Amino acid sequence: MVEINNRIKIYRAEFDLTQEDLANKVGVTRQTIIAMEQNKYVPSLELVFKVAKVFNQPIENIFSYK
Repeated sequence: MVEINNRIKIYRAEFDLTQEDLANKVGVTRQTIIAMEQNKYVPSLELVFKVAKVFNQPIENIFSYK
């Protein structure tokens, strides 16, 4: 199984965003953000790009692949 780790929670704290705020910015539900932060959901490539854009970071600063 593909495992994608992320630093979303860390970046959310730096940008003072709630899970709901981030969800609204990238067009998903809060539950999706929760699942991503807990590494229980593998996001689509489109969603990965959207999250990176919100934080103005390269994808590899936020996501890592195992």
